[in-house]
Amino acid sequence: MKQPLVLSEIGGVPVTELAARYGTPLFAYDVAAIESRLARLASFDVVRYAQKAWSNLAVLDWLRRRDVLVDAVSAGEILRALAAGFSPHGDPPPIVYTADIFDHDALRLVVEHGIHVNCGSPDMISQLGEAAPGSEITLRINPGFGHGHSQKTNTGGPQSKHGIWHEQLEACLQQADRFGLAVTGIHMHIGSGCDFEHLSQVCHAVEKMARQAGRRVTSISTGGGLPIPYREDEPEIDIDEYFRLWDETRKRLEEAFGHAVRLETEPGRYLVAEAGYLVTEIRAVKEMGGNTFYLVDAGFHNLARPVLYGAYHPMSIAPVDTTRSTQLRPVIVGGPLCESGDIFTQREGGFIDPRPLPAAQVGDYLVIGGAGAYGFVMSSQYNSKPLAPEVWLEEGRSTLIRPRQRLEDLFADERIPGSQAG
Repeated sequence: MKQPLVLSEIGGVPVTELAARYGTPLFAYDVAAIESRLARLASFDVVRYAQKAWSNLAVLDWLRRRDVLVDAVSAGEILRALAAGFSPHGDPPPIVYTADIFDHDALRLVVEHGIHVNCGSPDMISQLGEAAPGSEITLRINPGFGHGHSQKTNTGGPQSKHGIWHEQLEACLQQADRFGLAVTGIHMHIGSGCDFEHLSQVCHAVEKMARQAGRRVTSISTGGGLPIPYREDEPEIDIDEYFRLWDETRKRLEEAFGHAVRLETEPGRYLVAEAGYLVTEIRAVKEMGGNTFYLVDAGFHNLARPVLYGAYHPMSIAPVDTTRSTQLRPVIVGGPLCESGDIFTQREGGFIDPRPLPAAQVGDYLVIGGAGAYGFVMSSQYNSKPLAPEVWLEEGRSTLIRPRQRLEDLFADERIPGSQAG
């Protein structure tokens, strides 16, 4: 991901203008980056957005109007998709519920709206079968191996909670038959990141599972996990080669089944990560035993990936005074939270990793890139910090798509026992 160390604008709008208009910290999203990523996936029959990456109604509506379908992993995400204008019915299904369990709200909404389900456990098959016999379903299979840039993002193998264990597929097919459920698709997502030797194993596993499921299978899904280069020296994934491997798998299944098989891909991060920026103000510059700290007004309550995974995000300085020296210095970037782990420049395991950044002072802005995926959606109110605003940037114009949470709203729903309130 190429992001200059000194950044003056995002999506054609000056950083200083965004900060003055909306305050900091704030999330800003450049829609042109989403459009560029989406164009690269045009070869797939279906692009199904994994909205868990970023689920604001603005992006869901924008994608829907470009014929992108949506994946939901909770009752709330089902309602978000409906609110954004997705129909519950269609071929292919506009909304698919993918999970390893049904909570009571999710099962109720699935049945009420006839939402297609991608079952990740045998219990989901029986629970849906009892509530909505005769439905069509997809099975998410755990092939016995996984992949990921962190153990916490590995979604395959015996230590992962995700999917139906591959050795249980036959039993699950028989279970579906008992309820009249038609297994029409095979889904496999085994973690983030991708190398093609590993991908060929995934393709082989999907083909094997689909053949076992039988001729009623009309779709296969590549799952998600398409990587983006967070660091400038990381390579881009070869989407053409990625598609070729999956397309060859699909064609072999079509020959075996004697009918068309739809090829779906399920990007989340790949579509939106590079569009998002977390803009934060430097509120203190501290020298601590030979280390320089830039302390900013955003923390892991805004962007949790560094503290969770030691994730790397590109950073830039947007100086208020553009005539000052921008000589580089090693810097540790930390937030305002009462937590030692509230550090943006750390590796996995919590090890501090100073970053070369331009000289800055209080009042300058620090911009964290790659924050469109798993940024706002993982935000919290820890330390009673309000949720940051979200700003949509398109054709050089900014639009507020979520206001900053008011301080009073942090406790508006709380009740003191015995009080007269409420």
